Amino acid sequence: MSKISVALCTYNGAEFLSEQLGSYLAQTRLPDELIVGDDCSSDESAEIIADFARRAPFPVDLKINRQNLGSTKNFAQTISRCSGSIILLSDQDDIWLPEKIEKLTAEFADSPNVGLVFSDAEIVDKNLASLNRKLSDLTFSPQIRRAVEEKSFFEFLLLRNYVTGATMAFRAEFRDKFLPFPLDIPKMIHDAWIAFVIVANADFRFVDEVLVKYRQHDGQQLGIFVKNDFENLSRNEHYAKVLELSRQTKIRVEKILREINERPQMFVQKDLIETTASNEIDKLEQQIFHHEMRKNLPRLRIKRIAPVVKELFSGRYHKISRGFLSAAKDLFENI
Repeated sequence: MSKISVALCTYNGAEFLSEQLGSYLAQTRLPDELIVGDDCSSDESAEIIADFARRAPFPVDLKINRQNLGSTKNFAQTISRCSGSIILLSDQDDIWLPEKIEKLTAEFADSPNVGLVFSDAEIVDKNLASLNRKLSDLTFSPQIRRAVEEKSFFEFLLLRNYVTGATMAFRAEFRDKFLPFPLDIPKMIHDAWIAFVIVANADFRFVDEVLVKYRQHDGQQLGIFVKNDFENLSRNEHYAKVLELSRQTKIRVEKILREINERPQMFVQKDLIETTASNEIDKLEQQIFHHEMRKNLPRLRIKRIAPVVKELFSGRYHKISRGFLSAAKDLFENI
């Protein structure tokens, strides 16, 4: 039977920490160790952990950092201290359902090729009342799952995040590939990087069950925000948002490509992944060019004809926008 480690990082989490710890004790398969990194909390977080360690039926190893590291470096250090062959990441403010460890670890036992497993979660408020959304509604939706059947998941993970650390378990053998974590990739922290690297090297499994109550509250450092950033925007505001997103995504992929080149041992299929990343950068450059053209069209309709026709012939209206419908809109609507 595999040794199971839980890597928990805490920072001023006393309000909800006891509930998270209690949910470990309720597991149908207890962890073999709890490794905790406290990032210089000024509340009672460390005391709560120390008290829990005295009564837990498994070893609890608490390290209090000498200086604040931030969540990504704190997780890197805490993951490095785990001695289990399977590691589960934990936030300080959620609740694990009793079957979480048992169901996630069963996927690894089922196949030696599986390197990463993650589950669904229920999004709840600070009092654990349901917000009537599952995490997969916002991340790993059924549409994405169907698309992943057609091409590799790592191609999706290049562009955005789909795996949340609070739902994740992975084989410890991949630490040498994903550590140290890069710190300057836009919108990519430790859990997204772990998922990308492991999925690029091994199989993954998604357990389509809610195994975590994923708590949202005002005091958390990270969370999931259910909002639409594109509602009620003017034309210029809309294209400014689209361009900002495309540019940030391009920077993200460029920096991932840098990591691939600087750490060739990180990937088994380095050439394939490098080619995929380069192709995505080319696509993003085309998107940026196209959206800049549409954003900067002149007010006079007659002056729009040449750039719109040129863009139609390039094929970008059909590849990026809605083809002739978008071109007609650009020609005739008021700007």
